[in-house]
Amino acid sequence: MDLRSFLKLLDEKGLLTRIRRPVDTKYEISTLIRLKNDRPLLFENVKGFSMPVVANLCSTRELVALGLGIRPEEIISKLAWAIDNPREPRVVSADDYHEVTADLTQFPILWHYPFDGGPYLSSAVVIARDPELGLNASFHRMMVIGRDRVVVRILPRDFDAYLKRGNKEFAICIGNSIPVLVAAAVSVELGKSELSIANALGETNLIELNGHLVPEAEIVMIAEMTGEEHDEGPFVDLTEIPDIVRKQPVARIKRMFVREGAVYHALLPGGLEHKTLMGMPREPTIFREVNSVCECKDVYITPAGCSWLHAVVSIKKKHPDDGKKAIEAAFRGHKSLKHVWVVDEDIDVHNPHEVEWAMATRFQGDRDIIMKREPGSSLDPSSDMKTRMTTKMGFDLTIPWGEGQKGFFKPEPPLKLKFEDYLE
Repeated sequence: MDLRSFLKLLDEKGLLTRIRRPVDTKYEISTLIRLKNDRPLLFENVKGFSMPVVANLCSTRELVALGLGIRPEEIISKLAWAIDNPREPRVVSADDYHEVTADLTQFPILWHYPFDGGPYLSSAVVIARDPELGLNASFHRMMVIGRDRVVVRILPRDFDAYLKRGNKEFAICIGNSIPVLVAAAVSVELGKSELSIANALGETNLIELNGHLVPEAEIVMIAEMTGEEHDEGPFVDLTEIPDIVRKQPVARIKRMFVREGAVYHALLPGGLEHKTLMGMPREPTIFREVNSVCECKDVYITPAGCSWLHAVVSIKKKHPDDGKKAIEAAFRGHKSLKHVWVVDEDIDVHNPHEVEWAMATRFQGDRDIIMKREPGSSLDPSSDMKTRMTTKMGFDLTIPWGEGQKGFFKPEPPLKLKFEDYLE
């Protein structure tokens, strides 16, 4: 199911809101996206552009599940399975694409906030290739600084490794399917293709454009690094706080290919779609790591923790140190994690009241905390912004070992009744 098929499905289910009034790419669209953060929006009349803009496609777990053809509670297991069972995509012909002039001003690229460094490509998935490592897909924000120039925010991860291996040319894809969007946000070992993970999540075909194998996106651009650097930012990130300005690499857009009737996918920085796409795909990586040391039942990257810095992990405790082993494993599973709470399987990780109740009744600060100083997330404004050093803490909220179960569970109602049966 490509982007257009998903939009059709959303429309059929009454989940797509169409905005027909003329709207501006400078602050107006971003404001409307923020006001209706959890609802897919289609802006059909964008001032100065013939191309419509769509947003909030993945703003909730329910929408992501719909795009993957599964139930929301199946997301972690489906993602974990796809990571372990990637399927090589098939290559199909690129029949409905045409080349246009390499000029970014023809696309409705948004200005999100007045303090931004410029208009930003915020939903762009970069496809890099290496003769030995194969294809890699990852998200990278790009600040537009000219008709064919962007500044690319790059962290020391896979794309950076591909560039250091001499792969200066890459593809930029905008308007991707849900499987591609989710897979591009997953963190896996170098050399495992996210596009194969996407194909395991849902049929994902590749096309060849200018010698590059890319997913069937609405817009495909071929770019190359120039060797220059330029100030990048400010930009609102997952914390909903403007990120600092840094020197980042400049890329030149060499060629552009557009599908007939293309739709531009805009992603609001710090919005629900941004948080869902970035945080949720880290849950299976934490799940896999924790499951390697004890039985993991569930993982939740919390929205209040910026969908990045905080997680709650549920385990089936079988040994005295399972809680603390799960904490260490969670930090290995998501290097940017700052705080993690480990709970027993009877606690709903999605319910903050249950988690807090477990902390109130099953936790002692002098024995159930793991604290360490190590590199964390560059998004945490309280950390050292140069070295990324931060203090990480894990809280073991599981029932103390050897004290039995008595006194640690809430009693069930004494009778199984339906309240509705007692109403006239």
